[in-house]
Amino acid sequence: MACSDPPTPERDVVQANVAIRRPHILLAACGSVAAIKFANLCRCFSEWAEVRAVVTQASLHFIDRAAIPKDVVLYTDQDEWTSWNIIGDSVLHIELRRWADIMIIAPLSANTLGKMAGGLCDNLLTCIVRAWDYSKPFFVAPAMNTVMWRNPFTEQHLMAIDELGINLIPPVTKRLACGDYGTGAMAEPNYIYSTVRLFYESKFQQAGSSNQ
Repeated sequence: MACSDPPTPERDVVQANVAIRRPHILLAACGSVAAIKFANLCRCFSEWAEVRAVVTQASLHFIDRAAIPKDVVLYTDQDEWTSWNIIGDSVLHIELRRWADIMIIAPLSANTLGKMAGGLCDNLLTCIVRAWDYSKPFFVAPAMNTVMWRNPFTEQHLMAIDELGINLIPPVTKRLACGDYGTGAMAEPNYIYSTVRLFYESKFQQAGSSNQ
């Protein structure tokens, strides 16, 4: 699926400014069937930004690693532990947090949503979330069964991450992989890409205007 550029009359001006340095985008995927679209999401963003990817162990069941663009570095839980040996070595979840301008979790599973809401950090992804600088943009695109999406816990957890300033890209209504029909499918990669890019370029433009 092609990733169309979001329409905006100021695109030429913003592109000229952003060209100084490509945005640093940290993409992450959790264990949801929607992770089959993660490679496509990486391709969308890599056309515009520098991309690094973090995946949970469960998500690897659905992700085709061979389809990930070659310029996208993919990190797993194993990398968190093999990159550190002695005091003074870099800590991967801290380095990725420092590097990123924006973080996007797509798909976000019900399990990882619950971990985020409770402040748990038991893998590379949730350690990055716990260490995140919330002055920087953070987006999530949930994906789960309709009944799970409507569960009262989900509402509580969404309220908790909203208080942190995390931006929600809501799931859509369609026939789900399990066969149920309803809300819970992850938004399409091109929509996630357009939403984040418009947000970033709008913020960039506002910052430029305030400095004039």
